[in-house]
Amino acid sequence: MNPIIENIKKEIAKVMVGQDKMIESLLIGLLTRGHILLEGVPGLAKTTAVNALSASLGLDFKRVQFTPDLLPSDIIGTEIYDPSTNIFKIKQGPVFTNLLLADEINRAPAKVQSALLEVMQERQVTIGDHTFKIETPFLVMATQNPVEQEGAYELPEAQLDRFLMKVIVGYNTRAEELEISRRVANNSFGTIRQVATVADLEFIREEAMAVHMDFEVERYLIELVFATREPEKYLLEDIAPYIEYGASPRASIDMYKAARAVAYLKGRNFVSPLEVAYIAKGVLRHRIVLSYEAQAEGVTQDMIIDKVLATVPIP
Repeated sequence: MNPIIENIKKEIAKVMVGQDKMIESLLIGLLTRGHILLEGVPGLAKTTAVNALSASLGLDFKRVQFTPDLLPSDIIGTEIYDPSTNIFKIKQGPVFTNLLLADEINRAPAKVQSALLEVMQERQVTIGDHTFKIETPFLVMATQNPVEQEGAYELPEAQLDRFLMKVIVGYNTRAEELEISRRVANNSFGTIRQVATVADLEFIREEAMAVHMDFEVERYLIELVFATREPEKYLLEDIAPYIEYGASPRASIDMYKAARAVAYLKGRNFVSPLEVAYIAKGVLRHRIVLSYEAQAEGVTQDMIIDKVLATVPIP
């Protein structure tokens, strides 16, 4: 593993106990310039993780709590009239940052979600007649609570598709939760130091995206995506009625980048089919649209992906 990555993980470990999958997903997002959607109940240290990552890299961090009364201007900014100069001035919103935590994004109405969409995809913001570029690096980590139903606005497929990965965050183990309790009670968290710069991050990003992927592994990756679109052609007739729409072309692009990033984080200079299979659920689960039949029978995207992984031949 690259020593820069090791140092970042060591700093994050000063305030984080467990939740390795969440930390790994944030690093993958930074290496691939992708955005991460986390689904889990409150209190799983999502804010702490992003804050620790930003501190270890010396990056700017902002957090927005999404609520039903939020306006697009609360996110991207707005024009403010200055009576002393008789002109309008631009007040930039919290999206002008490096790491943005969009907490409970599914509680915001469609206008706010669409305002965030431009920032995520185009990495720019339009306020009035002015367009501003967002500085690199820029990562949105959005969270949604699977328990809440009232006052929640389900994210449309077009916006879900903009997220590199959707990660399901679970509870800590008993031992981890005991260690968290001890640290909080004794206030024994360490101080995070900056151990890398933006230049370092760009360097390791270029290294990660240069990791070799053999043609057979590339073909395996594409076959996994197409199996969600054309299940009958892969002897998956039993799951065909459960899929309304398969994964989009962005799934192939993001899986290609994410598999390289995972291999790099593991210290490899090539991508094996194991990395592709490992990252498949995170990249595909939010891009497969289930049919009414699947919802009625309790079939989930993860069940479908498990079936695809078990059926498509590994090179």
